[in-house]
Amino acid sequence: MTRNSFISLGKLSDVKGRICYISSHEKQENLYATYNTTSETFWHMLAQTCQNEYRKSGIAGKCVEAREMIIALPECFVQLEPQTLLQKFTDYFKNTYGVECIAALHHNKSKTNYHIHLIFSERKLLDTPIVKLATRNMFYDESGKHRRTKREILNESGNFRRGCKIISKGEVYERQYFEHKQAIFKDYNWLDTIKQQYTRN
Repeated sequence: MTRNSFISLGKLSDVKGRICYISSHEKQENLYATYNTTSETFWHMLAQTCQNEYRKSGIAGKCVEAREMIIALPECFVQLEPQTLLQKFTDYFKNTYGVECIAALHHNKSKTNYHIHLIFSERKLLDTPIVKLATRNMFYDESGKHRRTKREILNESGNFRRGCKIISKGEVYERQYFEHKQAIFKDYNWLDTIKQQYTRN
């Protein structure tokens, strides 16, 4: 029976770990190709930026560092050159939405599910990073949350609690390397559009 293509979309709270998993020959029995539109440094910076913003927000739940599409392909696609196939799918997404991607082409163990894992950033890299300088001494607690006064990071003995820190006036307290997350990736209409673009009836 001929199997049609389908797509699923998920959130990633550990993008670096997931990248390692999908692109490792040790972890994947049938890994045919990998393709990264950017550098490893980009994914490290992206994860760090998302985690920093998550800590500052104070919201519950898990931090979303990136998103992943799993695109199941018709088995007839095994006849196509793997690296070319993977790059075509990945470059199409990057060129359409302007975000960086990393992808891997797999078969499952029984070789009945030929599929692509396509991880993408919800943020674009700024052309020039935004550097913010402290206009006064700034205080941060153990969780990295900004506190208004020095007293809020002291213990009962009047000493700094472990993990707290002070950024002095004039020092850099934040560097922004990325734009805000693009709202389109949370839009259900967008998800329907993607499914139409990447599936075959």
